[in-house]
Amino acid sequence: MSVSSALFLDRDGTLIVHKPYLHKVAEVELLPGVVPAIRTLMAAGTRLFLLTNQSGVGRGWFSMADVEAVHGRMIELIGLGPDIFSAICVAPEGPEQPSRYRKPSPRFIREQIAAWALDPASCWMVGDTPSDWKSGLGAGISALAVRSDLTTPQTEAERTRLAVPLFSDLLEAVNHILRKVESKS
Repeated sequence: MSVSSALFLDRDGTLIVHKPYLHKVAEVELLPGVVPAIRTLMAAGTRLFLLTNQSGVGRGWFSMADVEAVHGRMIELIGLGPDIFSAICVAPEGPEQPSRYRKPSPRFIREQIAAWALDPASCWMVGDTPSDWKSGLGAGISALAVRSDLTTPQTEAERTRLAVPLFSDLLEAVNHILRKVESKS
């Protein structure tokens, strides 16, 4: 992989255990496979971006400082340095509020592709919900699904309709990406 490649990552259910409206650092828990997956991507020179909807902020349930503290703890637990992500986008609006970046909006992905001169054919969005996959597909990049507590018959039907491949965790998705990249070489 090269510096023109990137992985756009959902947070809850993809990197950390999904806990509704997570805002307490003591509750941050990495999912299995996250550290080796990120280590592999960093070694390959892949840029990493984090894109997360945090409607609890817009609803007044917690603050952006809480979100940033959760991200800090997640990065600390990953243990690969403070600069894992080239950019982090938090969409703090609630579902009914006007938003520019709330997934399934592809805006953040498109902006980062332009800002970093990324090759869309070498970019992927990985997440556990249809809004994640739709943001990637809407930006013209590939989307991959990881299984989570939010995997339901309804999300599975949407994943199948969108033809998004499903993986058990981030490491399995990253290994799939690397195999595809190697087969193109």
